[in-house]
Amino acid sequence: MRIIDKKINKKELKFIAENTFGDMVKAVVDVDKNILCIDAELHSDIESFLLEKGSQQNSLWGINLYPDIEGDDFIEFDSLINIRPNQGNRSRGVNDENIKKKIKEIVFDKIEL
Repeated sequence: MRIIDKKINKKELKFIAENTFGDMVKAVVDVDKNILCIDAELHSDIESFLLEKGSQQNSLWGINLYPDIEGDDFIEFDSLINIRPNQGNRSRGVNDENIKKKIKEIVFDKIEL
């Protein structure tokens, strides 16, 4: 697992993808601390790692990144950790458009496209 604290490029992200799932990198975003953490087999592994680092559960959202895809489809909002009925999110996606926007801002700030 790796917290992205310096901007990485798509080539580096693609290398990570090829060594795990082939075309995809799992990631978790902390929307309150502006953290992007990548590279684990499960979103829940990254989630646990960030919780140990002081993140709050309600701030963490799981996504998938596809380095070979351009535009908005580069980010897939799909993770079991996103199912949170107590926060009004009853699906694996991210239902709140403001949270989606914040996730995109963090991802595009950390990854050079």
